[in-house]
Amino acid sequence: MSSDFTRIFGATRPVIGMVHLGALPGTPLYNPGLDLVAAARADLIALQDAGFDAVMFGNENDRPYEFSVDTASTATMAAIIGALKSEITVPFGVNVLWDPMSSVALGAATGAAFVREIFTGTYASDMGPWTPDAGQAMRYRNRLGRSDMAMLYNVSAEFAHSLDARSLPDRARSAVFSSVPDAVLVSGQITGEAAALSDLEAVKAVLPDTPVMANTGVKHETVADVLAVADGCIVGSSLKVDGDTWNPVDPDRARDFMERVRKARA
Repeated sequence: MSSDFTRIFGATRPVIGMVHLGALPGTPLYNPGLDLVAAARADLIALQDAGFDAVMFGNENDRPYEFSVDTASTATMAAIIGALKSEITVPFGVNVLWDPMSSVALGAATGAAFVREIFTGTYASDMGPWTPDAGQAMRYRNRLGRSDMAMLYNVSAEFAHSLDARSLPDRARSAVFSSVPDAVLVSGQITGEAAALSDLEAVKAVLPDTPVMANTGVKHETVADVLAVADGCIVGSSLKVDGDTWNPVDPDRARDFMERVRKARA
């Protein structure tokens, strides 16, 4: 296992809860009447009270997504996290969709323990041709003095189709060899849609010494099966009111989810 992954999460199979921020200033869905900090605080408290191992702040509401986000988006995310910093009691990570450089910059500025992004691959996507540069992002992280910030590589991009003819396990194995990520994430096709358990099994089979996590679509009724294969998971939509991605976190759903996690771990 990655030493940074173990340092951050310990020996357990971590479950990371998403704090989906409201649409940020300048984005099409921005609502100036929404108190972004208050909404994020409510979700953060619900996740921490439920016993999640870590949280991650993301800008899922900034649809349609971009590869190079407006500086205001990154700055606003930093301001929100800064306003909540004293209330965060678990390790936290960040993800600025779909911009590796902004994600790294935000993580470095806020003191995040980890960052999630699409760092490798070539895709045809809803946003156009997609060719992230892992080398650039990792070098940027180190230039910012945050070589301790773990890099979680999503190797099956949502809203996209890989143009690489290699199988998902081969792409994942190659990414680990060339980039040495701290964890590999396996996703479904869109936010809230589950990764196939067979994909998780196949990737884990070729990466026995690298943490492999389910990145999307983990539900109350499937989390035990997922954790029997994966080294952890990231969850958002299943925790929301009515299971709707765009609703606030439901404290009862969050607690029920972590109760199932504890049973699965036992």
